[in-house]
Amino acid sequence: MRLSEAELGDLLSTFTTSAFRFELRERYNSAVGAEPFRKWQAGELDDYAWHRSWMDKISRDVAAGKSWQRVRIVSVPPSEYTRYGIDVARLSVQAGEDIRYLRRDIAEQIGLQPYDAWLLDDVRLIRLHFSDVDDTFAGAELVTDTEVVLRHREWRDLALRHAQPLDAFVAHLP
Repeated sequence: MRLSEAELGDLLSTFTTSAFRFELRERYNSAVGAEPFRKWQAGELDDYAWHRSWMDKISRDVAAGKSWQRVRIVSVPPSEYTRYGIDVARLSVQAGEDIRYLRRDIAEQIGLQPYDAWLLDDVRLIRLHFSDVDDTFAGAELVTDTEVVLRHREWRDLALRHAQPLDAFVAHLP
């Protein structure tokens, strides 16, 4: 059963200790992000008001002892969207989210094959689906297969060992 974006948001409010995200796509296309991305491409200023609720959520959760982490598996040189994502990620990192970057070629060398997904409290995996035509969100599904969840936990641990914090990744970009 596919979950809507609202249902996914509800699930992200239910974790008690940790939320981890694998991001694998070169681009994510959303109604909320379209105008900010256009502004970034045009070199226009953005007050990031559209991102404020996410940053506030991260700050509250981190203050309450919860952790938010993500590993973005990206190509190098990075796509234009990845470069934009780095700018936005700086705000999330300031709010307390641990965002790291792993080169796609390294991820392949070490055998990572994760889904684009959220792993909540190490026990619930939410696989995210996107359109291959326009990169829009196409729903999510709760994965209940314990072997798949375990595999994603192992991939998370491996990815975290090899991924670079945002600033270290940016410092080595071509």
